[in-house]
Amino acid sequence: MIFVTVGTHEQQFNRLVKKIDNLKKDGTFKDDVIIQIGFSTYEPKYCQWSKFISYQQMLENVKNARIVITHGGPSSFIMPLQIGKVPIVVPRQHKFNEHVNDHQVEFVRDVSKRMGTIIDVEDIEELGDVISNYDQIASGMVNRVGSNNERFNEELEKLVEELF
Repeated sequence: MIFVTVGTHEQQFNRLVKKIDNLKKDGTFKDDVIIQIGFSTYEPKYCQWSKFISYQQMLENVKNARIVITHGGPSSFIMPLQIGKVPIVVPRQHKFNEHVNDHQVEFVRDVSKRMGTIIDVEDIEELGDVISNYDQIASGMVNRVGSNNERFNEELEKLVEELF
């Protein structure tokens, strides 16, 4: 299953929703697709969708998904990272009236470059190829997002061992 979320920002993200729907229609992938469309006005014809979903349902969808595709909001792509998934991140762009500026583009580029834990797709025409080659792309990436609690406990254990 492919899960797509555009978040809760009050502007549409029709560009992503339409592209996913068209890729499903064209048979680019066979996976079932669930899309959370938010304030988008385009209603998918080939994918299951809803405007908004609960946090629990979002968590369930992310866990069950083979591929997670999100907008560039940190909350939306951090959850899949914490679950061990490598998300495809399509940042909203100002020129398409998807956000008030291009901060998502800049932020996603930075996270992709510095952390190497997300797949940045700014050109929507590349999305089909990225989905088709997802397993190969994701297998070459290391998910370095872990629990801060684990790291804290490891460091505390080292400190205690040094003291005794």
